Amino acid sequence: MSNNGSTGLGVLAGAALGAVLGILFAPEKGSVTRQRIADQAELQKEKLSSSAAGLRDKIAHTVSVEKHSLNDKVESIVTDASYKAEDVITTLEAKLKDLKAKNKQFQKTV
Repeated sequence: MSNNGSTGLGVLAGAALGAVLGILFAPEKGSVTRQRIADQAELQKEKLSSSAAGLRDKIAHTVSVEKHSLNDKVESIVTDASYKAEDVITTLEAKLKDLKAKNKQFQKTV
């Protein structure tokens, strides 16, 4: 995504520079040239603003998707941990039951 943004910005800057240079070397009155430069600058400003808005929307969408994905992963990890904890508790309870039974037998023999 960064490479696409850099490429787009480079193309936009090149187009703006080309337009300004084309206007500067045109054989017209200074006032007409200045007006064309102002018009081109306004046009490039609008294009840049539009590109920035599109990039902002794309980033917001990506962040939203990644946040949802992260929430799903965290929920999955918590669920897995809960099941594993339950397995450990069940195993420990079974071991405790066995130990109590052995302790009872030991107390009877003594």
